[in-house]
Order: sequence, then C-alpha cells, then structure tokens
Amino acid sequence: MRYLDLGVILAYLVAITWFGAHFRSGHKSLRDYFLGGRSAPWWAIGLSIISAETSTLTIVGTPGLSFGGNLGFLQVVFGYLLARLVISALLLPHYFRGEMFTAYELMRRRFGERTRKLAALIFLVTRALAEGVRVFAISIVISIVLNTGEIPSILLIVALTLFYTFEGGMTAVIWTDVIQMGLYIFGAIVSFYVLLHHIPGGWAHVAAVAGPAGKFHLFDFDFSFTMQYFSRTYTFWAGILGGCFLTTASHGTDQLIVQRLLSARNEQQSRAALVGSWIVIFIQFALFLLIGIMLFVYYRDAGLEAPAKIDRIYPQFVWQELPTGVAGLVTAAIVAAAMANLSAALNALASTTVMDFLRPVAGQAVANDDHRLLGWARGATIAWAAVLVAIGIMARHWGSVLESGLSIASITLGLLLGIFLLGVLTKRVGQNAASFGVVAGLAVIVYVRAFTPIAWTWWVLIGSLTTFAAGYFASWFQRGSEA
Repeated sequence: MRYLDLGVILAYLVAITWFGAHFRSGHKSLRDYFLGGRSAPWWAIGLSIISAETSTLTIVGTPGLSFGGNLGFLQVVFGYLLARLVISALLLPHYFRGEMFTAYELMRRRFGERTRKLAALIFLVTRALAEGVRVFAISIVISIVLNTGEIPSILLIVALTLFYTFEGGMTAVIWTDVIQMGLYIFGAIVSFYVLLHHIPGGWAHVAAVAGPAGKFHLFDFDFSFTMQYFSRTYTFWAGILGGCFLTTASHGTDQLIVQRLLSARNEQQSRAALVGSWIVIFIQFALFLLIGIMLFVYYRDAGLEAPAKIDRIYPQFVWQELPTGVAGLVTAAIVAAAMANLSAALNALASTTVMDFLRPVAGQAVANDDHRLLGWARGATIAWAAVLVAIGIMARHWGSVLESGLSIASITLGLLLGIFLLGVLTKRVGQNAASFGVVAGLAVIVYVRAFTPIAWTWWVLIGSLTTFAAGYFASWFQRGSEA
C-alpha cells in the first residue's frame, strides 16, 4: 500500500465532499436547487459543461483509442464545434423565453404534456444507461488503487457523490465541476510530462516510432456510399456530421447539459459558456489521445503486454509508474472527473423526475409548495443513485467504456433531437404526428443497431432525420384540429 498516495486521494475525497455539501444553506426554492439561483458566471458554467461532456470516459477511454488506433477520434470533436453554433442559433432563444427548469418544458409549450413526458422519459432512460457506464469507468480506477473488486468501488464513489449532490444541488454541481475539471486537466499535463520522461529520447523518439506506425493520422476524407464506408467509425464526414448531430442532441436536448445552460444569467452568457467551452474540449481530447500514443511507444520499447481490458492502460500506468504522491494526485484527478459528472447526472435526473413527472400530477397546493418539492427532489436524487449503481454493475460486461457510453447515448439522442427539430422548425406538426415520428425513429435506429454494421457515429443523424421526416409526413394525415 502506498500510504502517501492514498492519503492524497482520501484528502481530496473529504475536501470535495465537504465543499459541495456546504452549499445547502442557500437553497430556499427549486430555482436555487435545480438552477443554482441563475447566479453562476458564464466561465464557471462553461467549465462545468466541459466537465460533464468529457468525464472519466475521456480520461480512461480516450488513451485506449489512440493506443490501439490513431488521432482519428478528433474528427468527431470538430463536429462538436458546429453543433454549438447550431444550438446557439436554433435552441437557446427558445430556452430563454420565460423561466424553464428542464429542456422538456419547451416540448410542453409546443406540443403538449404527452410529448413532454415522452421526451423526458427518453432522456431518463438514455442518461441512466450512459451514466451507469461512467460509474463503471471510475470503478476501474478505484479497484486498481485499492485492490478491491469493482462492485465495492462503484458503491464507494456513488455514496460520496450522492452526499454532496443531495445537500448542495446545482450550485454544488457547478462549483465542484470547476475545481474538479481543473484538477484532472492538471493531472493529465503531469502524466504527459512524466510519461515523456520515461521514454528515452523524449518526444523525438515518440515521433520516430509512432509516425511510421500511423499513430498521428488524423483525417480520413474518403467518402463513398457503401455499407463498408459507413461501418468505419472515425472518418471526416462521420465526425463532422455525426459529431454535429450527436452534440446538438446531447447539448441541446439532454437535460444534463441544458440544465447548465438554463442556469446562466441570460441567453448571452449561456451562449458564451457553450461556444467557449469547445476550445478546452479540443485541447483536452488531443492531450489524452497523445498520452495514448506515448503509452503505445512506452509499451513497445519496454516489451510490455497491454492489459486485457485496454481501458485499464492509462490508470494502471498512473498508479504503477508515476512517483509517489504524483500518482495519488493524478488518480485523485481521475476520480474528480467521475464525481463531477455523476453529481450533474443525479441532479439532472432528479430535476426531470420532479418537474416533468411529479409536479404536473401533484395537486395545486403541492405544486406551489417549494419546501415539499425540495424534499421530493432530494428523494429522487437518492433513488437515481441506486439505479446508477445497478447499471454500473451490469456495465462491467459492455466493452470499451468510452464507445459504450457514446453508442448508448447515440441510440436515443436522435429521437430527442428529432422531436425538438419538429418543434422549432415546423408549425403544422402536432402531438400525435410527433409521437409517430419517435416510434418510427426508434424502429429504424434499433434495426440499424441490430442488423447493420453502420458505426455509432452515424446513429444520431439517422435517428433524428428519421424522426423528423416521419413526424412531418404524419402531420399531413392528422386531423385539422391538431394541425
């Protein structure tokens, strides 16, 4: 046991839990608990968006992608920028017309209560499954550090995060995100330079070995309308189009990110937080991909065999090879990313449960009683923590954590985006037609997932276009009263 490293990790866990919990005193209403009182500055919200967007899946999974491949994943990140511009122009103006607590209130205004619940249900299922994968991802790190099983590690990290999320609400989520994002970026930079020091010849040697092996290959501009082409995950057009649709759906319709956007003081600050966050996102992904390439060179030079689960390669190097104290700091940084994302997911799941399902069916007296609704919000937070523990345990058998998380989200996010596009781009489509579009989109994307080799990078595009087209087509057959 490396007691200094364990001490650093323990000190971090205690400090961040205390820091998040102390925000409880500022909560007097649902606006405070779910939107942080709309008082956070744009830069803090931007850093919180980054923290939610990347999380442990990036830290644990991204180095494994370049270790076994190249820099091709960055093509998806270019699509992330295009999506931010689309959201800023298309969706943000609607979100700041009046005060909203969830993204799905927009669907109630446009279509009705049934469509709101349908969209919210899609979010709850998608976010729970994707977040369960992230919970498992951090259990990999904890199990390496403490030499425990993955299940006890899952229980530990969820329990600690639940405590400060339960107490501190969205304010705690945003400000702990700021601290934790800074910590794990710092940890990645430390890892980069320590790993470079471990490789004789430094960066020149990395370039000499990785270059001929194709590790620095970034763009794949080839395009052909063949099934074989669409089965390739990382190409330029898959990245630009697939990444754009994926991020438009995740940042424009997924409550995990939209809740942060709604927490800004106004639309301008929300836009600044969203667009400005991309710069750090790009640097972050590039950094972790380069770490994966350096690990490839390190393992090749030393004649080492890669771990059976490639996701373990970066946390295993951190714990086994970094100097005492530094390993604890970097490991704490990885844990920080997990806790930041998990806290945000718990708050988003709870807000959707209360605002989109429980509050609408409560009596008038309860719906206007913030004290009672705050109790419901905290109860929903606990319930969702238990759900995520169960999914995290199951996710141990789902393969690569990064691609598992992204592919799960890609199955249903297209349906959400399709509904939202019907809502903001059309006037004739009614509630029944929108519901038909969702059913058609789900049927198509399930078929694509189960019976074709099409890569996950195309799924959101396919799902959203199918949902939009089917809903718009169905609107021509709806009754005039709904048109």
